[in-house]
Amino acid sequence: MEKLFSYGTLQFKNVQLDTFGRILNGTKEKLLGYKTERLKITDDSVINSSHNDNHPIIRYTGNKIDLVEGLLFEITHDELLLADSYEVDDYKRVKVKFKSGVIGWAYVGI
Repeated sequence: MEKLFSYGTLQFKNVQLDTFGRILNGTKEKLLGYKTERLKITDDSVINSSHNDNHPIIRYTGNKIDLVEGLLFEITHDELLLADSYEVDDYKRVKVKFKSGVIGWAYVGI
């Protein structure tokens, strides 16, 4: 199983159903050293799923006071690949260590 952090639209039930075909259960988690910005989305399929063209995106700052809160989902490897297909090219998936010490994946700004 894979750990995937969501701080944005992957928390929406309609996006989860469109992307994974099921509703995910997540636990609250924090990612230190990152800050949230906004990104204008132009991909129609992502906009149709999220009902929004303005999504959050996180960027690494290295500053321990910067913090992003979200949900950590446990998904299969195949579902992780589906999440890759949902995210637009402005995001890249990286392995990160969360405040709890758990290691998992997060989509960050390029």
